[in-house]
Formats: sequence, C-alpha cells, structure tokens
Amino acid sequence: MLLILRVIFVVIYSILVCVFGCIYCLFSPRNPRHVATFGHLFGRLSRVFGVKVEQRKPAEAANYGNAIYIANHQNNYDMITAANIVQPTTVTIGKKSLLWIPFFGQLYWLTGNLLIDRDNRAKAHGTIGEMIEQFQKKRISFWMFPEGTRSRGRGLLPFKTGAFHAAVTAGVPIIPIVVSTTHNKIKLNRWKNGLVIVEMLPPVDVKQFEGQSVRKLATHCRELMAAKLEQLDAEVAEREASNRV
Repeated sequence: MLLILRVIFVVIYSILVCVFGCIYCLFSPRNPRHVATFGHLFGRLSRVFGVKVEQRKPAEAANYGNAIYIANHQNNYDMITAANIVQPTTVTIGKKSLLWIPFFGQLYWLTGNLLIDRDNRAKAHGTIGEMIEQFQKKRISFWMFPEGTRSRGRGLLPFKTGAFHAAVTAGVPIIPIVVSTTHNKIKLNRWKNGLVIVEMLPPVDVKQFEGQSVRKLATHCRELMAAKLEQLDAEVAEREASNRV
C-alpha cells in the first residue's frame, strides 16, 4: 500500500513540477539558474521516499566560480539525493534521448542543460568546445558523471576523460561530489530508508597536473572519491546501527 501511495504522489508531483516549470522557464528560457531551482524541488522527494539526506559542502562553496562538478552516478535515486547539492548556474550534460521523456525532457532542455548525441562521437566531442565557449562568456558550471553510466551496485566505475579534458582546456577546477551508497537501500514499501550523505569535496586545481596526462588527473579524482565513498558508507552504517540518523 505504501508503495502505491508513494508512486502516485511522486508521479503527480513530478508532472506538476515539470508542467509549471516549463511555463516558468518560458519567461527566461535556458537560464542556467533554473537547474538548481528545479533540482532542489526534485530533491525534496527524498522525504517521500523516507530518506534523510545530509549535505556537506565547504563554507566557501557559494563563492566558487566556473567549475566542473563530477559525481558518482548510482541509479535513478540520484534525482532525490545528489540533486539537493546542485549549485546555482550549474547545468548538466545528458543524452539527447532525454528530450523525448514527456514533461521531464522539455523541462530538462528549457532549464539550460546540454543534450548530446552519444552515438555521434564528432558531436559529442563538439560538446567540449561548446562548454569552453560557455565558460568564456558567463558564470556557469557543468555537472558531469565521469563513470558515463549508472553503477547499480558495482562500486565506483572507471572514469571517462571527457570532463577532465574540458577542465584542463578551460583552466577551471574540478569539484568532486560523493553520494554514499544507495544501491538496495531504498525500499518503497518501507517507511524509513535511512541516511544518505552527499558531500562536496574541495576543488581540485587542474594546474597542478600541467604537463601530465589527463588520465592521471582522472585517476587522482577517482581515488579521492573512492576514499570518500568508503568513509561515508562506514559512517552511515555506524550511525544507522546506533540509530543516530
């Protein structure tokens, strides 16, 4: 019964957010500030799923300039966990096929996110050039999932290098974001589904990797995130075991 009630509420809530969001965005279409606004609205659904999301970020995070945020990509629940920490003027890069999802696809485009055709390598590489051009024109950041796909319980997957090439070329820092493990954690028929910690790590200065391969930068960031993920999972397990959620 709880599962059915949750599904009904989430569907109605999501449709309303998307429809009214599209209307709202028509007054300033593709403004990058919209992404954080509506990302946070979807993040509020964490309470509906019985999940307590705890955010951690540096005190100076609000003053960060242009950057590339990278996060671990686990499953569809990223929409209610990671979405909570999206910073203003940060847009994401998604598959072109997202545009065909009723209501959500249209909002995704109107809020200013970039859509790429992953089957067309030339156009996908051209996206990096578009990102750099955007960096030069205005205050904007990009959110990317360097794993390239959902991990679905397989741990932190190997990183692709697109985000790191873009950061090095544009000369902007990389800011890792780590979400504690949610695989098999959320049960729709269970009232409480525990704690999820979302933590923003300090910026990684890409200039420190000048003269080195982009792969080395990617490996460094992955190691930082893997260590933090292990730390967060251990903390969540300890706090849930002692009921300190």
